[in-house]
Amino acid sequence: MKFKADRATLLKALAHVQSVVEKRNTLPILANILINARDGRLALTATDMEIAVVQEAAANVSQEGATTAPAATLYEIVRKLPEGVEVEFEHGGGDAALVLRAGRFATSLNALPVDDFPVMTAGSLPHRFSLPARMLRGMIDRTRFAISTEETRYYLNGIYLHATESEGTPVLRAVATDGHRLARVEERLPEGASGMPGVIVPRKTIAELRKLLEETSDEVAIALSDTRIQFSLGPVTLTSKLIDGTFPEYERVIPRGNDKILRVAKKDFAEAVGRVAAISLERARPVKLSLARDLLVLSAASPEHGTATEELDGARVHYDSGPLEIGFQARYITDITDQIEGEVEFLLADGGAPTVVRDAGDMSALYVLMPMRV
Repeated sequence: MKFKADRATLLKALAHVQSVVEKRNTLPILANILINARDGRLALTATDMEIAVVQEAAANVSQEGATTAPAATLYEIVRKLPEGVEVEFEHGGGDAALVLRAGRFATSLNALPVDDFPVMTAGSLPHRFSLPARMLRGMIDRTRFAISTEETRYYLNGIYLHATESEGTPVLRAVATDGHRLARVEERLPEGASGMPGVIVPRKTIAELRKLLEETSDEVAIALSDTRIQFSLGPVTLTSKLIDGTFPEYERVIPRGNDKILRVAKKDFAEAVGRVAAISLERARPVKLSLARDLLVLSAASPEHGTATEELDGARVHYDSGPLEIGFQARYITDITDQIEGEVEFLLADGGAPTVVRDAGDMSALYVLMPMRV
């Protein structure tokens, strides 16, 4: 195998694939990336046996072939090469080292056999549809903060993606919950998605996909089966195993009868929460919302540092029900308000019941927040 590639092109491709590689692994081959030079193109592949990322890049291939090389080492070498340099790779096959040259710099890297590299991309993915990158980014951003990190409840360690109906309209819905808050986002169902199974996309896959989505504004092709999902974004393909579990019946925890409505200006509310929560360094300490007609008083207390309160009223607050007090963890409130662009709308029942939070100007997203004792 022999090829040349531009340093910038190579660095971008290596950045995409090497982040999948686990720093600690029991199989040495999983620390390597697969380098395949064929048909005037370069394909770089990395996997941790749960996710595989394949990145294609332009290259001047003079001799086709394939080998593997240590991902972290190769990335660091290319990252530290001077800008604008052309990088040449040469591998003699078998147990030979992979030789890299750039200007007056040269190194050789130990290569492991290509046959040892696991293949994750085989098999049928019968359900296929596409989404604009902007839409997929929005669905991820408005749900991923609620993904559980509790490994014993593994079926909550991802985003549940499924086709359903909302008020008679077919929708693609993304849901995440950790038991303390729930995020539900829906978009119009894309063509080809109507027969898809409900799937749970793992947290790490979501993180890698979100990084890739940052760099594109095109359509993302999605293909899936009961066990795997694949996202194709131009020259990059991410394939992932799905979580083998049953997502809970989340609709049962969404309250339907909350009739006390609070609307508050998002910027004023978010900033006030941040100020009163600063009294305590404990992230789990609650912020109390005390409500009266068109008045919201936010307060927090800390045994070590004291108390803090702030009032919001006038044009910034609309509430016309009876007095009510309820507490929420400050970080949970902030995670939700960060996703809201317009006015924040709370649908409340009483101080001990789950609360629905929405963007008053965008009904495509809904959040449920469990109160804390205050």
